[in-house]
Amino acid sequence: MQKNHLFLYLKTGGGHLAPARSIANYIQTKYGQKATVNLFDGFTGVNKWVKTIVEDGYRKSQSGAIWVFELLYALNKLSFLARFTAIIISWFIIPQLEKYILKKYPDHIVIFHFFLIRPVMKILVKNKLRIPVTVVVTDPFTAHPIWFLDKRPRFVVFSEKLKAFGIKKGIHKKGLKVFPFILDEKFTQPLSPVLSQSMKQNLGFDPDKGLVLILGGGDGIPRGKKILKKFIRKNPNAEIVIVCGNNRNLYKKAWDLKDKYDFESLRIFGFVDFVYELINIADVVITKCGASTFMEILISGKIPIINNYIWEQEKGNMEFVCENKLGIYEKDVDKLPERINEIIANPSVYNTYKRNIEKQKLVNGTPQVSEFIVSD
Repeated sequence: MQKNHLFLYLKTGGGHLAPARSIANYIQTKYGQKATVNLFDGFTGVNKWVKTIVEDGYRKSQSGAIWVFELLYALNKLSFLARFTAIIISWFIIPQLEKYILKKYPDHIVIFHFFLIRPVMKILVKNKLRIPVTVVVTDPFTAHPIWFLDKRPRFVVFSEKLKAFGIKKGIHKKGLKVFPFILDEKFTQPLSPVLSQSMKQNLGFDPDKGLVLILGGGDGIPRGKKILKKFIRKNPNAEIVIVCGNNRNLYKKAWDLKDKYDFESLRIFGFVDFVYELINIADVVITKCGASTFMEILISGKIPIINNYIWEQEKGNMEFVCENKLGIYEKDVDKLPERINEIIANPSVYNTYKRNIEKQKLVNGTPQVSEFIVSD
C-alpha cells in the first residue's frame, strides 16, 4: 500500500522549495511503488496582500533593503514577538490548508518552512488527526528560533551545531535527526573533467586558465555591477561568467560593461537551469552565502569567495567556510580581484583550499533524508 506524503513549502526564496522538490523527485523515482508525494504551497488561496507582503517583502528586503530583513529577523528572536508573528500568519494560512489536508488526508506531512508549523499542528489538533509531522529545517547552521517554537514534530537538521541549538530550545534529542544537506540529485556526482573542459571550450574559454564565476540567488548577487567592474578593470586577462538571475538591471549593466571595456572573456547569463555545469567548470565562485548555493559550490569541490551574507540567517554558513578554511570572506569589493588572484595564481594556496574541501567529505543528503521520510 502506498503512503501519501504531503510536502508543504512557501516561496520565500528558493531555499524552501528546492529541497522539497529534490526529496519529492527522489522518492517518486526510487520509492514510487510504496510512496507518493504531493507538493503544496502553503500560501495557496491566502489573501494576496498577505502573500505579497511575506513573499515579495522577503525578496525585496534581501536585495534592496537588507537592514529591514535583518531587523525583523532580530526582533522575531524575542519569544513573544515570534509567537505573535506565527499566530498572525497562521490565521491566514489555516482555512485553505485545512481544506486541502482534509481532502487529501495524507499519511505523513513534511514541512519545509517555519511559518507552516503552527497552522499544521492547529489543524491536526482541531480535527483529531493522528498524522505524523516532520519538519525539515532548511538552514544548515544558523536557524531562526521560530523553527523550534512547537516541540511536537520530529526535526531533520543538517549539522550537529543546529541539533545542539534545537536541544537548547527544548526539543528532545531523539526528535532531532542529523543528515547531510539536501541538494539536487545531480550534485551527487561532479561533472567529469572531460565534460568540464569541453564545456569551457564551447563557451569560448581557455581550458588551461582559471575561471571565475559570479553567482547569486534568483535576483543575482548584491553589488554585482561593482564586483564585475572591478574585475574587468583590475584583471583584464580574467575569464569570467556572471549569472544575473531575474535581475534585469544587473543583466543590462553587465552587457554595458562588456561593451564599454571590450571584454571578450566574459559570458553573461540571466536565469539559467545549468548552474550545476557552470559551478563545475569554475575554479572559484564569488557568491552570497545562501545555504543551497554555498553547499553546491563546496560539494562540487570549488572554492567559495563570499562577498555578502545575511545576518544572522547566513552567518553560520560563512563561519563554516572560514573556520574550516574552505574559502574566504571578503566584503570589500575593491580587494576581491587581488584576493582571488592570490588563490588562482598560486597552486599551493589553491590546492590547500581544495584539500580542505575534500577533507569535509561532503555528500548530498537527498537519498538519506528520502529514506528516512519513507521509512516512517
